[in-house]
Amino acid sequence: MHVPDGFIDAPISAATGVVAAASVAVSLRGARRELDERTAPLAGLVAAFIFAVQMLNFPVAAGTSGHLLGGALAAILVGPYTGVLCVSVVLLMQGILFADGGLTALGVNITDMAVVTTVVAYAVFRGLVKVLPRKRGSITAASFVAAVLSVPAAAVAFTLIYAVGGTTDVSIGKVATAMIGVHVLIGIGEAVITALTVGAVVAVRPDLVYGARGLQQKLKLRVGGRLVDVPAEPAPAAARSHRKVWITGLATSVVLAGFVSFYASADPDGLEKVAADKGIDARTEKHATADSPLADYGVKDVEDARLSGGLAGVIGVGATVVAGSTVFWVVRRRRTADTSPVGTGV
Repeated sequence: MHVPDGFIDAPISAATGVVAAASVAVSLRGARRELDERTAPLAGLVAAFIFAVQMLNFPVAAGTSGHLLGGALAAILVGPYTGVLCVSVVLLMQGILFADGGLTALGVNITDMAVVTTVVAYAVFRGLVKVLPRKRGSITAASFVAAVLSVPAAAVAFTLIYAVGGTTDVSIGKVATAMIGVHVLIGIGEAVITALTVGAVVAVRPDLVYGARGLQQKLKLRVGGRLVDVPAEPAPAAARSHRKVWITGLATSVVLAGFVSFYASADPDGLEKVAADKGIDARTEKHATADSPLADYGVKDVEDARLSGGLAGVIGVGATVVAGSTVFWVVRRRRTADTSPVGTGV
């Protein structure tokens, strides 16, 4: 659902840019509360994993493919504010390095793919967790439903943006029907990927999943006629360490982007297919970084398609994990400063 330059006119692109900038600013502040000793080391890794999985287009209908958006996955794993930042970092890396998603449309893409998906998914997820039994299977089930709904929500958001800022005269009803229809199918793929990933992490390290915190009810003792919480035992060193999870996650991202991506569907994704069928791509503009050495997820002058795409994927994973980890390290430092004895506490 990466919107290219030329789909949306300049005034609405600018307006969504303001919305995106405000959302990122709010998320930077909110992420200070989320990026604790468990979340902070993994946030950059989550961004890199989303980048890698987005390279794996899967078929959803005749001549149409889909790929992960990642808002639901990021929100559940590291928190909604941090999730917005994760997806925003991915979109920035894709736009600058790989000419994927227009630079003038960056505000549209962040608003649609980072903000809408994350907010919708986490709201649905939290609502379900409150009513489902307090067990690990509920986290996985809630993740599935949240991810399913987040994708057509993004399709609706794009349709509304196009209705007020589209550059071609196309029936909005037809665009809405086509966009929502195909993205319901893509949402199922998104849900499967999200549920499998969240379920895998919850199974081995539920303490690292932001959405699973408070899953187990605290044991209580009756003392002096009152029920009090049993003091928590210190977690063993193996449980506190993130190294194994981090290395496994990074290795998985490299394998997916560097090797498995070669076998991804070559069909156009949902937005590309609808744009071509309905004519909303008539005024698409050349990407500002179309001459980038990594444009279209290939390394320039490397003629072997498999090697070119694999190298581009590995470079993308590396760039994303470095950029994301840097952003989250800075935010984490601000959290530490704000909560220190000499901090302002504001």
